[in-house]
Amino acid sequence: PCYGLIPRSFPDHVRHEPIQIRKARRPMASAPFDLSGKVALVTGGNGGIGKGIALGLARAGANIAVAARNQDKSARAVAELEALGIQAISIRCDVTDGDDVNAAVAACVERFGGLDIVVNNSGINVRKLPHELDLEEWQTVIDVNLTGVFLMSKAAYPEMVNRGGGKVINIGSMMSIFAHETLAPYAASKGGVVQFTKACASAWAKDNIQVNSIMPGWIATDMTETLRINVPERYETIRARTPAQRWGRPDELAGTAVFLATSASDFVTGTAIPVDGGYSIQS
Repeated sequence: PCYGLIPRSFPDHVRHEPIQIRKARRPMASAPFDLSGKVALVTGGNGGIGKGIALGLARAGANIAVAARNQDKSARAVAELEALGIQAISIRCDVTDGDDVNAAVAACVERFGGLDIVVNNSGINVRKLPHELDLEEWQTVIDVNLTGVFLMSKAAYPEMVNRGGGKVINIGSMMSIFAHETLAPYAASKGGVVQFTKACASAWAKDNIQVNSIMPGWIATDMTETLRINVPERYETIRARTPAQRWGRPDELAGTAVFLATSASDFVTGTAIPVDGGYSIQS
């Protein structure tokens, strides 16, 4: 242990008790951004932000399990991932179904021998004013965007404990901290993702599992395509508010995800990191 002493120049009534400084449980890796030999499961990893992150993790050396519903789309994503020289599989998974989620984690562990990283990325949206929403629409968004994060995180937890630690990366949104009149269930779910992240970070720190969230800004994906094409004035308002003066690309989430997935972030947990071109700093 490393000890420090209160200086002797302090008044005599101050006790000179040794102060123990805990060492980290493991030293920083010589290549802290290297994921070689690690296994990552990415929900919704067959397109948009999810695929951008999966490709980034693969370039850092991780083997990837793509968990999503559209298997044709997943097969194309797996081919892209394997072209990077890593191993990848697709697993059909509905994140709102607990049995599906448990089976996805089991399939990943069976194929790769364990699970080190989970990226909870699956998400949907319904654009309506709050009073126009019906219960089924509200519940569907909450189930996919928030309950799905809970189910996958819970299923992955014992496997990460078995590995001696792990990383959970939850994808929030600018709507985790802002709101819009037509995004009530989306904003509620993504706000919940950030708070759930903090709760898991607190609960699982003792298990050497770091849990963090990324809050993407306005990213050009299939989900935002309708807005970009059909509501050009909204697109321009968002672009003008963003200091970078543009929308982001899915691959621009990869660097933050790799940081949060590697040993470089072993003392980082419970955070919500904006990747938004500066959108969230504007008044």
